[in-house]
Amino acid sequence: SHAVQHGPDKLGLVLVGKTGAGKSSSGNTILGRDAFRAAVSHSSVTRECSKQKGEVFGRKVSIVDTPGLFDTSLPDETVKREISKCINMSAPGPHAILLVLQAGPFTKEERDAIRKVEEIFGSDARRYTMVLFTHGDRMGPDIEQKLAGAGSELHTVLRMMGNRYHVFNNTKSNDRGQVLELLEKVDEMVAANGGQSYSNYTYMDVVKKLDQREEELRALYQTKLQEEIQTVTQKYEQQDN
Repeated sequence: SHAVQHGPDKLGLVLVGKTGAGKSSSGNTILGRDAFRAAVSHSSVTRECSKQKGEVFGRKVSIVDTPGLFDTSLPDETVKREISKCINMSAPGPHAILLVLQAGPFTKEERDAIRKVEEIFGSDARRYTMVLFTHGDRMGPDIEQKLAGAGSELHTVLRMMGNRYHVFNNTKSNDRGQVLELLEKVDEMVAANGGQSYSNYTYMDVVKKLDQREEELRALYQTKLQEEIQTVTQKYEQQDN
């Protein structure tokens, strides 16, 4: 295998997107083995992040998969906490966030997933994000043309991400050319970001805020409980008199 010369020796990637978009399969394609368990249905999906590593074209690549976290039914707090854990797994932070979208119509679910990515990672994450289209086999050879004909929403998303995208055909997982090309695009993005990985502070803030809020809620609950006990006690005392 020939090594890619430029870019960091250790590359950290995080896969985000809704369930069924092809995150796990994409992770498997990049690492060249069945590292992640692909989700067959919503019910079998684990909510936990998982991290897998491997050597890809002579470089150490670590991938964090965020299964089921961008499905809108989950409460934001649960998601944020789990994502923080995921990011800590990829310390000092990922070089690239790969937003996995299925090639095809842009749905409300996709829109919500993107909104959630922004909410959790912050708007600064855009500079580190690239769209990874799966099911490239459905797009055929004229991908540029297909994208040109796509709806304005998808164009807006691509513009937000600096028009950075790559197309994967996960049914041809042994086609290493598509992986090499992805890494080259990621390297370009890393270079544009001054070689930095996406900073970890945002998540630490998120976790701190969540903990603080939990403390406040607990204190509030205690106070309310005390007040209620007092009210009941007073009521009984009055009845006794």
